[in-house]
Amino acid sequence: MTISAQMVKDLRDATGAGPLDCKKALETNGGDVQKAIDWLREKGLAKAAKKLGAGRTMNDGIISTYVHHDKRLAVMVEVNCETDFVARTEKFQDFAYNIAIHIANLMPRYVRREDVPAAVVEAERELQKQRAMNEGKKPENVIEKIVDGRMEKFYEEIVLLDQPFVKDDAKKVSQLLSEAVVELGESIQINRFARFKIGESVDANGESGA
Repeated sequence: MTISAQMVKDLRDATGAGPLDCKKALETNGGDVQKAIDWLREKGLAKAAKKLGAGRTMNDGIISTYVHHDKRLAVMVEVNCETDFVARTEKFQDFAYNIAIHIANLMPRYVRREDVPAAVVEAERELQKQRAMNEGKKPENVIEKIVDGRMEKFYEEIVLLDQPFVKDDAKKVSQLLSEAVVELGESIQINRFARFKIGESVDANGESGA
């Protein structure tokens, strides 16, 4: 199929991607615009993941807050980026505020999986293994698969980056983060957070996150 200049322009307008990437996306997907959009999006997220792991220094950023209307629930979250320029953009600040709203509603305990103490993970895994064994005799490999699946659910409940985003449960917070990296062109990280609710106890360090 011949890819016209107008098709490339339309795809650029829809995605903001460069002309060469748009042309390649259309060629790869037989001129199907929606598939081309998905292709560009996946490519962008892959680039974001690479940038996130590039070891860049993120010494700038903001602390965003959310206070519920009854003033009985509040969240503070530190989101870092590389430059003050990005930290001052509306997109970055909206991202941080949306993360604060998410934390207020879904109550994660940790930012990322590696923040969960090994003892907590081991105890949960052993609990799920015992439950699977009590549900009937099964081969060991089947039990392990069941446990792996339940551990994924466990992480979704307590780890911020693994949770479905409160405003769009079709994507996880980690995907939202990657999309922000693509759009802003800098490495971004959610560093730590604290969630306060009247009458709730807190951890020994007074924080809900890393």
